[in-house]
Amino acid sequence: MTACAIESPSAGAEHEAPTTRYAITADGAYAARLALDGESWFPERWTLDGPEPYAVPLPGGQPEEPGTEVHPMGDGRVLIHRLVERRHAFSLLYPTGPGTGELAVGAVECESGTHVALLPPAPGGERAYALAVGETSTAVWLVAGGAAGPERVAEVPGRCSGGVWLEPAGRMLAVDRELDGRTRTVVVDLGRDGEVSPLLEIAPDSDDRLLLADPDSGLLVISSDAASPGQERLGWGVVGSTLPVRFPGALRLPDCTVTPFAIQPGQVLTPENCAVALRVDGPLGTWIATWRPVERRVRHLPAPEGWLAGSGLWTAEGVLRLPYTTAQTPCGVAELNPPAAEPAPEEPAEQREPEPRTPSPVPLREAPLDKAAAG
Repeated sequence: MTACAIESPSAGAEHEAPTTRYAITADGAYAARLALDGESWFPERWTLDGPEPYAVPLPGGQPEEPGTEVHPMGDGRVLIHRLVERRHAFSLLYPTGPGTGELAVGAVECESGTHVALLPPAPGGERAYALAVGETSTAVWLVAGGAAGPERVAEVPGRCSGGVWLEPAGRMLAVDRELDGRTRTVVVDLGRDGEVSPLLEIAPDSDDRLLLADPDSGLLVISSDAASPGQERLGWGVVGSTLPVRFPGALRLPDCTVTPFAIQPGQVLTPENCAVALRVDGPLGTWIATWRPVERRVRHLPAPEGWLAGSGLWTAEGVLRLPYTTAQTPCGVAELNPPAAEPAPEEPAEQREPEPRTPSPVPLREAPLDKAAAG
């Protein structure tokens, strides 16, 4: 299974940073969130890979602050990030009988104005990383899983946000970098002393962001204003492909905000068949939609009651698993089975919205695809 960061980015004072209020490990085995009991916040771990999902509360000696971040590890422990004055303290939480065990792993001290946020869970589940965004540069910190406490592993010029893992080893990290008035996605190679290289440079004057990536197929879901200057649109491409990035008209939903949150894994040679899950926020509320590059339409589905909006993961078989919580079911996972890929009938040319295409992303690796179906 493939899991992704599960809430839309939360806005900071001057930039966006990923939130891990509810996050799922890359293999889909565990999740963590900051839960609310009356007026008190506390960490909670969800186990998702058993016969039935169940939650384990991990309260500390006192309630947590609302902005506290939690992050599931692959061994079932939960990393917690607390801000204590200018020190960002990290600890691992685990259940110990009736109580909560806590192992301090260290702290990161930052200058005033620096924003620190955990990145989405890395593949493998053994390490956890954070971005420390300063005025002119961004540091990537290994905050759990290192040899001796938090370790700065990369320094990237510019202010970075987002965070997408590009391959199963947890080495190649894509971040959206704001530099010289433009936002572009770059790749940080954590295995080569933080070497930085471009990934998305779609047009000379465009702002390009990577939202999701599937390591199996190489499918990229992006946001860019390259096709419509001044207006961001959702598009897709394939890592290493020489074909252009495409911006399907089907993903333009009037008066709605569309946020991709998960890609179906396991489609190694057919990225155009990967299902993408979308959170849709509109005048009538929040619901689910699914889309595949091979199709010319979006399928709309009702969200389960109590859905932890923006969260979920696909199985390789095409089942969309959505965590939810209600008074009757404090820890639940709903399973949706959208129809299999079915290319939509061709529309008459005079009725079809032209699909803008732009130069493709900078290749990161050889694409596992010789050709792609029309989007």
